[in-house]
Amino acid sequence: MKTLPKERRYETLSYLPPLTDQQISKQIDFMLEQGYIPGIEFEKDPTPELHHWTLWKLPLFSCRSAQDVLAEVRECRSEYSDCYIRVVGFDNLRQCQTVSFIVYKPGASRY
Repeated sequence: MKTLPKERRYETLSYLPPLTDQQISKQIDFMLEQGYIPGIEFEKDPTPELHHWTLWKLPLFSCRSAQDVLAEVRECRSEYSDCYIRVVGFDNLRQCQTVSFIVYKPGASRY
């Protein structure tokens, strides 16, 4: 049995291999289908117990497709390329964050 390499893990999806662009789009599409409001957060050196990251702009209330969200991820990355970036989904009925996954790690070649 092979073990995972030693590195920080931030959420459930971080135990999987890095998501492809298509898989990220599908996750965002699922969030939008559930009625969740997407948001983008970033942090330079997150620790696993740090739950509150810096919010990039306001939540994306008007986004209707994964491409709208990914365009904002690219914009965030261009300004904060040395930070971790994650997409979160807010449920306006429960009034809480229900989904969160990292889409960019510094040093990675994604978005």
